[in-house]
Amino acid sequence: MRIAKILFLIVVIVISSCKSNNYTDLEKGLYADIQTDKGAILVQLDYRKVPITVANFVSLAEGTNPYVAKRFRNKHFYEGLLFHRVVKDYIIQGGDPQGTGAGGPGYQFEDEFPIDEKGELILTHSKKGILSMANAGFDTNGSQFFITLKEASNLDGVHTVFGSVVEGVQILDSIAKDDVINKVQIIRIGNESKKFNAPKIFGDYFKKLEKEAEIKVEMAKTAKTNFLKQKEIYEANADSLHSGLKIYFINKGDGEKPNIGNAVKVYYSGYFNSGELFTTNNKEIAELYLKYDPKVEARGGYNPKKMDYSPDAELIHGFKEGLQKMNIGDKVMLFIPSHLAYGTQGRGPIPPDTDLIFELEIVE
Repeated sequence: MRIAKILFLIVVIVISSCKSNNYTDLEKGLYADIQTDKGAILVQLDYRKVPITVANFVSLAEGTNPYVAKRFRNKHFYEGLLFHRVVKDYIIQGGDPQGTGAGGPGYQFEDEFPIDEKGELILTHSKKGILSMANAGFDTNGSQFFITLKEASNLDGVHTVFGSVVEGVQILDSIAKDDVINKVQIIRIGNESKKFNAPKIFGDYFKKLEKEAEIKVEMAKTAKTNFLKQKEIYEANADSLHSGLKIYFINKGDGEKPNIGNAVKVYYSGYFNSGELFTTNNKEIAELYLKYDPKVEARGGYNPKKMDYSPDAELIHGFKEGLQKMNIGDKVMLFIPSHLAYGTQGRGPIPPDTDLIFELEIVE
């Protein structure tokens, strides 16, 4: 009788083991088995549509990521981490080694938002069980991920979707804050998914970024050199006003002169005499000088700025004086002495007693 009980227990254990690891009936693809105390959540990964994001997740799970911080190297990153954030009827979130929502693997990478021929997002938070990257803003992906508990279209275009739950959807609602991720097992079904080399794909991505960064640095140096040469020529040929302001017309437009008190829309770029850019609302200039900020773009900061065409405008004296010399369509370079700029006090990144250079263009 005792032997029969032991045999029965062995059979139960074997059956349970086979059940939890039986992937033979899955379609060809790449999967992640997220194992928790509440049960297993099986996710299919969209490695064709968002290869970098999936390569990140897979290489972290398998301990093969080449860019993790030293303490995480050759370790199965997700084992033992918590679902540190659970919002009822919304999301469950995990993947933070600190368990606070502020941690990560030691690097960040860009968003992936594939679109179709109509320009619409291919992957969206369209239902319960969508696997997506948590972030702290544009292009700040790391190791943290979340799974939706319902449709969440407000997250579309903000968080990168990279998979969806295919088994264990019923487990999602049972996950509570601080439940443990015991293991993330990557499953490859079919030759194509078996050839998906996550560490190489992710490594090649960073190598490409490093190469692009080197090229951009050289382009910024060239732009600065060209600006200084241009500035010397423009200043030598600029009109000097009684105030001390100098103005050079780079381009004379065919527009009318605005009436005093009207509002105009202006592109501007501000430089120090060294050729260093300190402000601009021109995206191309910002990118060229490595000053682009996605947060600025998100709030519309790379669009022509509405300004008062008036001596009473809330602008530094040299700027508004130069602006009032322009017609619509004109592009100028202003050489503003410090007493017409921020004077002896300075402001923000502008040191005291600093001469400034501005390129202005009235577009409307």
